[in-house]
Amino acid sequence: MSESTEPPYARIAAELSRRIAERELTAGDKVPSTRQVAREFGVALATAAKALDVLRSEGLVITRPRSGTVVAPRRPGGAAGGPAAELTRERVLAEAVAIADAEGLEAVSMRAVAARCGVAPMSLYRHVEGKDDLVMAMSDAVYGTLVLDLDEAAPWRERITAIARALWRVHREHPWLGRVHPLTRPLPLPSLLEVGDRLLGALEDVGLAPKLQFDAHVLLYSHIVGLAANFEREDEAISDTGLSAEEWTDLQYVPAMNGSGVMARYPHFAKLFGHFGALPEGYDMDLEELFELGLGLLLDGLAALAERGRARGC
Repeated sequence: MSESTEPPYARIAAELSRRIAERELTAGDKVPSTRQVAREFGVALATAAKALDVLRSEGLVITRPRSGTVVAPRRPGGAAGGPAAELTRERVLAEAVAIADAEGLEAVSMRAVAARCGVAPMSLYRHVEGKDDLVMAMSDAVYGTLVLDLDEAAPWRERITAIARALWRVHREHPWLGRVHPLTRPLPLPSLLEVGDRLLGALEDVGLAPKLQFDAHVLLYSHIVGLAANFEREDEAISDTGLSAEEWTDLQYVPAMNGSGVMARYPHFAKLFGHFGALPEGYDMDLEELFELGLGLLLDGLAALAERGRARGC
């Protein structure tokens, strides 16, 4: 028998379609994630993602915010999905954001968005120039949801805290934002520039030198983005391992740290977590608490820097 020349992604899509057709996966069932498909069929993540895109384009699966990708409900006559709503730029961006929120930025493609909108992929090009333009527009739209109702006469610390918490919330809700671009390549998105300008305005009142003022703006943004990115990384780790952070720590980290002689080699860890350590119950990482702690330390440091500058007459 001659070997099939069908592309791997097409064979995977056909197998998953069969499972749906034969009711091995029924309406509402969660579809295997990109990583699960890649593991099961022994292919690259890009191949697995392409196979799932085929299912979306055929209307066999849909992606729901916070729920992931599930088998689409069956409709009378066999059609999945209802009548298509009017295609607008706002709708294109909303559907793209929903995919990114549920499955990560890698799952966003022109084909996947078109499938959610119930249109051919080429229809999207009336509203976005391509995937890069789509991702930039998604980011701008999400940053545009920030509500900064600030009292400009309030103390600088109060204003910076309000801006930082608003940015934290949007990155917490859309952790893929931190993966759109590296810190070293800032994007001139109108919505993000507006937030940054308000932050710089608040920092202006701290009394820092101009470069230090902008450095502080970068550090505050980095603190928010860096911590928030761990929410998506944790979701990926759960998908890869099937273990929560707490389960992984109990099964992997704690036994390793309690191994023969480990604490003896690391005395400062032993002071905290050894048999007679200061934290006998262990340590539970809370990213929300770390955000607040880090923000407070940064603001305390800025206040101290400004005070030293004033003392030196700078």
